Amino acid sequence: MTTPFPFTAVVGQDDLRLALLLNAVSPAVGGVLVRGEKGTAKSTAVRALSALLPEVPVVPGCRFSCDPANPDASCPDGPHEAGSGTGRPARMVELPVGASEDRLVGSLDIERALAEGVKSFEPGLLAQAHRGILYVDEVNLLHDHLVDLLLDAAAMGASYVEREGVSVRHAARFLLVGTMNPEEGELRPQLLDRFGLTVEVAASREPDQRVEVVRRRLAYDDDPAGFAVRWAGEEAAVRQRIVAARELLPQVRLGDGALRQIAATCAAFEVDGMRADIVMARTATALAAWAGRTDVLAEDVRQAALLALPHRRRRNPFDAPGLDEDKLDETLEEFSGESPDEDPDPGGPGGGGGGQPSPESGPQGGDTAARPEAGEGGEPQASGAGEQSPVRAAEPFRTRVLSVPGIGEGAAGRRSRARTEQGRTTGARRPRGTLTKLHLAATVQAAAPHQRARGRSGPGLVVRRDDLRQAVREGREGNLVLFVVDASGSMAARQRMGAVKGAVLSLLLDAYQRRDKVGLVTFRGSAAEVALPPTSSVDAAAARLESLPTGGRTPLAAGLLKAHEVLRVERLRDAARRALVVVVTDGRATGGPEPLSLASKAAGLFAADEVASVVVDCESGPVRLGLAGKLAGELGGTAVTLEELRADSIAGLVKDVQRRAA
Repeated sequence: MTTPFPFTAVVGQDDLRLALLLNAVSPAVGGVLVRGEKGTAKSTAVRALSALLPEVPVVPGCRFSCDPANPDASCPDGPHEAGSGTGRPARMVELPVGASEDRLVGSLDIERALAEGVKSFEPGLLAQAHRGILYVDEVNLLHDHLVDLLLDAAAMGASYVEREGVSVRHAARFLLVGTMNPEEGELRPQLLDRFGLTVEVAASREPDQRVEVVRRRLAYDDDPAGFAVRWAGEEAAVRQRIVAARELLPQVRLGDGALRQIAATCAAFEVDGMRADIVMARTATALAAWAGRTDVLAEDVRQAALLALPHRRRRNPFDAPGLDEDKLDETLEEFSGESPDEDPDPGGPGGGGGGQPSPESGPQGGDTAARPEAGEGGEPQASGAGEQSPVRAAEPFRTRVLSVPGIGEGAAGRRSRARTEQGRTTGARRPRGTLTKLHLAATVQAAAPHQRARGRSGPGLVVRRDDLRQAVREGREGNLVLFVVDASGSMAARQRMGAVKGAVLSLLLDAYQRRDKVGLVTFRGSAAEVALPPTSSVDAAAARLESLPTGGRTPLAAGLLKAHEVLRVERLRDAARRALVVVVTDGRATGGPEPLSLASKAAGLFAADEVASVVVDCESGPVRLGLAGKLAGELGGTAVTLEELRADSIAGLVKDVQRRAA
């Protein structure tokens, strides 16, 4: 077994380590979401935590980790009698992003259930994680149907497996820990709210700290066991402190003054619902126990707010998470009348960011050194024309749904029709590999003609594996929405470009809600560029759009050819994900010989490949040439004006797209 990197050897990242330790002290806090750039020890710290957790008493032989002091009455391996059990190390179970539903919740042997009436259940990852840690790396890339199952288990503390009237239930209470890189996409708000705490991490910009990170990592890689031995003393000290804090936790007093501060803080930051208040109360209590105190102080409430509220106060997917600390301090000061007046020892166990017993590890993770925004400095210069500075996007609005015609088989999402594991049943077929969704009627129909030949004599149905039928279901898929945006001089009027950016931003918001991948191609001057390769990070696309300058000629053909190349490469990576191309232009083409003819030929490539497309016509003024409409016809798509793009203005746009593609 691989020796994990010691938790106390992680350099800096005080907030991350504190959040993990608070959950070790009080699992009721609700888990941790760790957001940050790649290579910041997110996964290393999470995997190291399990080694610090105390042993878990379990019923011997129970696959569902029942507590011998209070066994689950409905445990599939039960019933168990209360009594003494055996101890085992706390588990950390990893949920792969591409896991199947059966791998997560467990699987039932449908053949035995139908033929013998036996509930043969194989536990999944939720059962393994019960009373331990469920860790999801890249949790923002988790498929929607798995997210739904996680939400149900987290809300009810149990997992239910239902297969055509055969059901199994078992307890599933776990500490949910997820890591993610925001550049790869955001989380659904429902799952985001299920994480008790959130932490933003970043690599230190201090050379000395970076040197220490490299030194420790190299030492660990050379001799993992020897490195762990050198940190065994610090690990034991933290482990003992966790045990002591757990024992002290029931004695911690959360006074009315602290409760008023918690309620006032949540109200001041306009968080939704009451979960934030409850999580803050539990976090502040755990902070006091971790510091060895029995009273919750204002400092505990403040730290709890910094960990529990940033991800709950977001109002727009493009708003960066965070808290206004000045506003937080003002609120705490205003409602500080009933709080205890003693101050914690700044050098004691409750002082500092994480209160860690390892003094060598120094502060890290709070570094917020400014970094240039994505997209700065990388724009092509317009030849022969002055470049205009970027303009702000107009206020976004709700758009009508643009979908890809036909039925796909791509990743689950919310845009276009597709054959998926979830959704309404539309038919049946023979299973290809493992049976996942039984079509009961079709199975019975397939088995019925053979009952006499199989010697059936009793009431039971004789079912063979060849009789089983897989349910064919229709749901929704996510698509690749590729924006091709004209940033030339003909689009450069400030009011007009602001409206164009507002429209694209609105479509990006729609893509975020429908779990699409997005890409951004821009063209101006003499060339086109991929401003953003296809990604799940709609935030990144919005940032690139905001910083997009304009000016120069209109190389429409270059923009279309660049977009066609992006789609070609993306098909090699993910052939099942269908594309929707949204061209934002007034249809003009300038520069080079016969620019309109070249653009027409480039558009023909999309029509030949039957790529779904929509042209957002940005032409304005009393005289209109109708070039965008002509381009839409050459693409095999449809055209819509900026005004018609609004949800309350488009009539039958989706039908138009489908009719053109049919």
